[in-house]
Order: sequence, then structure tokens, then C-alpha cells
Amino acid sequence: MMSAAVQQMSTRSSRAERLAAFTRVTTNDVDEAAEQIGRIFCPHDLKPAQARASGFSARHNCAGFDGFSINYVAYGGTVSIDPGCLDRFFLVQIPLTGTAHISAGATGFDVAPGSTASLLSPTLPTRMMWRDCAQAILLVDRRMVEQRAAALSGRVAGAVEFAPAIDLNAPSGRQLQTSLAELVMLAERLGPPGRLSPAAMAGWRETLLEHLLNGQRHGLSDAIRIFSGQAERLPRALRVARDHLADNAGEALDLAQLAAASGIGIRALQLGFRRHFGVSISEMLLDIRLAGLHARLALASPGVSITDIAFDLGFTHLGRMSGAYRQKFGETPSATLRRRMSSRLLS
Repeated sequence: MMSAAVQQMSTRSSRAERLAAFTRVTTNDVDEAAEQIGRIFCPHDLKPAQARASGFSARHNCAGFDGFSINYVAYGGTVSIDPGCLDRFFLVQIPLTGTAHISAGATGFDVAPGSTASLLSPTLPTRMMWRDCAQAILLVDRRMVEQRAAALSGRVAGAVEFAPAIDLNAPSGRQLQTSLAELVMLAERLGPPGRLSPAAMAGWRETLLEHLLNGQRHGLSDAIRIFSGQAERLPRALRVARDHLADNAGEALDLAQLAAASGIGIRALQLGFRRHFGVSISEMLLDIRLAGLHARLALASPGVSITDIAFDLGFTHLGRMSGAYRQKFGETPSATLRRRMSSRLLS
């Protein structure tokens, strides 16, 4: 069943563009459209199907937030768009009017309102053909997605590649479409510059990352399920042990206490962690602490101390902590904090 937010976005899109107060590009010139929209997204080849570009028009409205933006992009006529690899970001494209054909990596498919949308990954070469098409587009920072995927999967941060087709009639597709419709309406209510409180911004980041990493299929989906114990029915003892680790992550690891809490022996516990989670007990504890550090730095206020947070989370050696953090997330804790402070100044 279509949500009220999606119904409103779909109905209004047939009469006028969305995010009209956030206009960035409006032109009937192909070269100007390619140059200006390329500066907002990434450089790309833009070609009308007709040699004289008869009926061509381009419109791009963009409301930017911390780590993501919501966009309305519309092309009149039939145009081919070839950005190659997006490199810096992921794109969720929800068609509002018209149709498009998407080629992402080796996969090609058609998108249409209420049927199919697309999710483009930065490492997969992309080509598109839009036919009198308007789309609501969510841009999400690549680093933000990859770092969260690393925290959820217990892996080192690296490329995440999604299955590019989104079924808008599946529960996960409907939920994602509803959230994007609500984000469009929120931006329209706020108007430029569209500021959100830090708490609201964090809430939206969590919602979008949840939709993407737990709602859409990608290369680390199985690793996330295994690491969280969802791949099979998790024995109660291991579930209790995992929760005990998370609840007491700031304390020194005590295997005897952990075994007593879970009700099985230390050796059985060690074997169970390897089998069900794919990591040792100490490796899971380290990942829990690193994920907590990353989450707190991503929401940090000015003047925060990395050392204080690290000790609060149970780290006792700052050098080893920094090295493990960098190996997992591809940057030092201080670099994460600097980006957080920079984004606060720009927002």
C-alpha cells in the first residue's frame, strides 16, 4: 500500500517539480546542463537522442545535508547519461515521471514510477537513458556507507556494491521510497538553507544507512548477517555472550565471567564465536569498541576528547587503538573528528 508521503510526491510531480526552492540548474542547453549538473554530481557525458536536441530541457534542485543530499532531477526529451564510475557517492534514484533504462556493471534494467528504482554504487560503471523522466535522487557519501558497513560486518572498510535494481513493491523498497518522500517534504518545509538540528541530522543518517545496508542486497549482506548472528538461529548461550560483551565493552575481557554469564564453558564459547560469528571473542570485542568510537566521533560536539572517549570504551593503548581504527575505517580517529567538525561548520 502506498504511503501518504509517496502519494503526495507522486501526485504533485505530474504538475510541478519538487524542491523548487532549491533550484541549482534550469536550462535548455545540453552543454550547460552537462557542465552544471556535472559540478554537483560528477562529470558525465550527456547526449540527446535527437541530433538537434529537440524538446531538451534540464532541471536540478538540490537540498544538501551532512553526508547526504536529496535531489530532484528532470530531463525533457530522451537523453543518454554516461558518468562512468560515480567514485565519491551512492545514488538512489526513485522515478517520478517517465521511464529510464539503467546499466550498472553487467546489469541492465528499466525503471518506472511505482515499479522499479535504481541504486548506483560508486565502483560500478553506469550508463543511463532517460525518456522525459523526472526522479527523486538521494546522494549518500561513499565513506559514510563503507565505514558503517565495516562496523556492521566486522570487516575492514572497503568497496560496497549493491544490487542495482530496487523493487518498489517489496517491503524494503516501499520503506525506502517512503523515507525519501518524507525527506523531500521535510526539505520543502524547511526551505533553504534547510538546516536540521544535530539530533535530527543523526536520525536521518541512521535511517538512510539502515534502509541501504539492512534493506538492500549488497556484497556484505551475508557478512553482516553472520556477524550479527542472523544467518541461522543463534544458540541462546552465544546470544547472551554477545549481548554481555556489548553491554560491558568498556570493561576488560574476562573469559571466565563471560562463560558464566552464557552458561557454557570457555572452549565451547570460543568455538561458538568462530562458527557463528566468524571471529574470535577478542576480535568481536575490538569491533564493538571500534564501532562505538566511530559512532561517537561521527556525532561529536566541539571540544570532545578522543582520548576520553577511547578510555570510556575500554581501550587502554591509544597507539594500538588508532592503528586498528585506521585499518578498519581507512582513516585515523582524528581525521574522522576533523571531518565531523568541518561538516558542522558548513551545515
